Amino acid sequence: MGKNVVFLINKSEITAGTRGASLGPDAIITAARKKESYIFGENEVQKLQNVNTFLDKPTQFPFAKRIDGLLSIYKELNTSVSAILNTKSFPIVLAADHGSAGGTIAGIKSAFPDKRLGVLWIDAHADIHTPYTTPSGNMHGMPLATALNVDNIECKTNDVDAETISLWNQLKQVGNIAPKVNPEDIIYIAVRDTEAQENAIMDRLKIQNCTVEKVRSKGASGIVEIIEEKLKDCDIIYISFDVDSMDPDLTSHGTGTPVDDGLTPQEAKEILIAMAQNPKTVCIEVVEVNPCLDEKENTMAEVTLDIVEAITQTIKK
Repeated sequence: MGKNVVFLINKSEITAGTRGASLGPDAIITAARKKESYIFGENEVQKLQNVNTFLDKPTQFPFAKRIDGLLSIYKELNTSVSAILNTKSFPIVLAADHGSAGGTIAGIKSAFPDKRLGVLWIDAHADIHTPYTTPSGNMHGMPLATALNVDNIECKTNDVDAETISLWNQLKQVGNIAPKVNPEDIIYIAVRDTEAQENAIMDRLKIQNCTVEKVRSKGASGIVEIIEEKLKDCDIIYISFDVDSMDPDLTSHGTGTPVDDGLTPQEAKEILIAMAQNPKTVCIEVVEVNPCLDEKENTMAEVTLDIVEAITQTIKK
């Protein structure tokens, strides 16, 4: 018997460098209505209160922009995700930007504090910067660092003030478990746009990246075998799917930081369906649809909907 799916909508977009991702979840829902797909009527939908008013005033934290607002999101996600999991339901998180993913991970660990968590990160970006290394201060580039409880002081380029450090440490401690995931239990898919500081910590922690070229050569089924072998000692798995992992020429530029030469939508879909079939998978997050940047009307949301429908049907079987 399949699992009950709960969609958790998070429209806060305070960690990205562009505006419009807060409209992403609704763009996916609009695509469903246009298609006459009823997945949002047939399954429970929960919504987090957004904190986008933080965008209406300057941030005082240049190396961790709006970290004070992000801390509240982490706490809300920790509560909401753990509550859904504690009802034996399967959360599919539809989030605006990727910065909040560390809060989702906190919620998973709060629900399963004694279980070893594996993370599948499908993304063009490594998202493992810290306030000490970030070139932009945008916190959608930092969620994995919070889950790993790392600072990457070895690659420090920024002199971070005491208040930012305090908030950063609080962010890493949400859920009262740190680290929440071990580096050997993370696998990247399609990461291809990184900075030197990220490359250094990825190398130091030996985090594996299955490149687009490897996906192409091995095929989706071959990549799934690699993922499952890598995470075989984990008790549970979380999947974070950033739509910029896909090639913008095959989808659209309707995402905050598109990068050429990505996955095909079919490759992404096949990997996600296969991993949704894995009984260890307990949560999937989908992020960074931005209809304001979509030069093909609502194409990115429509492509994403097709993938979300497929994984929903798989989970419920």
